[in-house]
Amino acid sequence: MTEPLFQPLADPPSRDALVFAAGAKLGYGELRRLAAGVARRHADVNRVAIWAHPGLDTMAAFVAWLAAGKTVVPVNPRTGAAELRHVLSDSAPELLLAGAGADVPDGIDATPIELDDGEDGPLPDVDPGAPALVVYTSGTTGPPKGVVLSRRALAANLDALAGAWAWTERDTVVHALPIFHIHGLVLGVLGPVRRGGACHHLGRLEPGAVRAALSGGGTMMFGVPTMYQRLADAASEDSELAAALGGARLLVSGSAALPAREHERLQRLTGQSIVERYGLSETLIVASVRTDGDRRPGYVGPPLDGVEVRLVDDSGSVVDARDDETSGEVHVRGPSLFDGYLNREEATAAAFTSDGWFKTGDLAARSADGYLRLIGRIATDLIKSGGFKIGAGEIEAALLEHPAVAEAAVAGVPDEDLGERVVAWIVRTDGEEAQGDELIELVATQLAPHKRPREVRFVDELPRNALGKVQKRRLVDG
Repeated sequence: MTEPLFQPLADPPSRDALVFAAGAKLGYGELRRLAAGVARRHADVNRVAIWAHPGLDTMAAFVAWLAAGKTVVPVNPRTGAAELRHVLSDSAPELLLAGAGADVPDGIDATPIELDDGEDGPLPDVDPGAPALVVYTSGTTGPPKGVVLSRRALAANLDALAGAWAWTERDTVVHALPIFHIHGLVLGVLGPVRRGGACHHLGRLEPGAVRAALSGGGTMMFGVPTMYQRLADAASEDSELAAALGGARLLVSGSAALPAREHERLQRLTGQSIVERYGLSETLIVASVRTDGDRRPGYVGPPLDGVEVRLVDDSGSVVDARDDETSGEVHVRGPSLFDGYLNREEATAAAFTSDGWFKTGDLAARSADGYLRLIGRIATDLIKSGGFKIGAGEIEAALLEHPAVAEAAVAGVPDEDLGERVVAWIVRTDGEEAQGDELIELVATQLAPHKRPREVRFVDELPRNALGKVQKRRLVDG
């Protein structure tokens, strides 16, 4: 027999696997029976979609249907009507499952998720190369594409993370992330079950709930920068929250860069240094700071064990420099790569080099010790101005060092003289003031003068997509 994706379900331990919000929970034995029931009742079903409204029933459905050997399509519950039609028609699931509280639009047939554990029974022996998830991209460059991830890819990536983070069955992961994407679903729900530990989903981020969960046995927390900023704000007024965060074994941030000032503030308040990591839907997690590694702001650590990374310049040459400055596009190869885009053979072929490297579209530089420093996306964050190639990410990081800057987005705007000029859009911190000239001078003193913004525009908010990522094209297009 091949090793299952969730080995603990083969001989279920007597402990909780999934905990939701204020105490609803399921143990490993119950999860095993749920999976056996799915395998018994739905032997003829191959692919299902799950409306990823956070809840105990939804998390259990993801685990149970995957354990039963099915391919699962997570559906963002906030998706628009046109995008929803595209996802469902493109992936063609045989069922759409929805849990309690799910607000499924009228006209969409949904099958209720049932937590009836029923009788135990055998779980299927599934080919590790079989597809496990079809995760849809955010669709920033066209209709969302379905990223096909095999069971082997999920297992390889979660095991590599276990090595980097010393992640074991003794860990309980606390988070409030959406469960329709890699961070909240694969790392936050499937990861704890593969390890034999527990996932404690808070439902939504609330500092009191974080304090209670970490004080009550939580050992690791996963979040994004905005969540940690909110927690730092609360911890500055709540010493018990600060102590709970400081008592966690590991605090992990991803999906975007955590500003250096937030690193420093959290370390000062809690005694904890944040671990950052980097990945995409197509690659899963590529690199991460290890538990025993140097946790320095602006860096996502070295590649995970088994993952190959190279940087490639515009000419197609591999960048060998480890000077923390010379940049190139990140190419990835290894067992965690996706199998391709569903129904998109041309897009799949275009995403890979002839020798099997996936082209991420991300720019990075590498330090002497192999740590990656992300600079931005080639499509939106590489600015060609006055003969220089400038990464937007490092300018944004410099701007965020100013106390009056709550959020910053930098992009290139067409310019007759320079080709593109560097423009910064700034959301001010409440109660703080800053002038554009002051921020331009700040960047010029921290970075090379040619990287300074030529213009600063103050806005009330930055446009974001459903995953919370800034949509710079909307800023540039006005």
